Amino acid sequence: MELRLSDLEPGQKGVVVSVKGSGATRRRIMDMGIVRGSRIKVIRRAPLGDPVEFEIRDYNLTLRKREAENIYVSLEGE
Repeated sequence: MELRLSDLEPGQKGVVVSVKGSGATRRRIMDMGIVRGSRIKVIRRAPLGDPVEFEIRDYNLTLRKREAENIYVSLEGE
């Protein structure tokens, strides 16, 4: 089952299935290491829900919720 990365809760882990979006936004996300097959974990959300901190490839990355909506993952272990 594919979910948007923005729908995961802190502590949940997933594997990137696809990156949607267009042009520069998609390229920027992929340049940050968010590519198909990457494992990603939600660390925490800001108090108002935006931005969200993730752990990917041994570093922490913060994305806006609208950016995370373009990334589709499958929950790890499914």
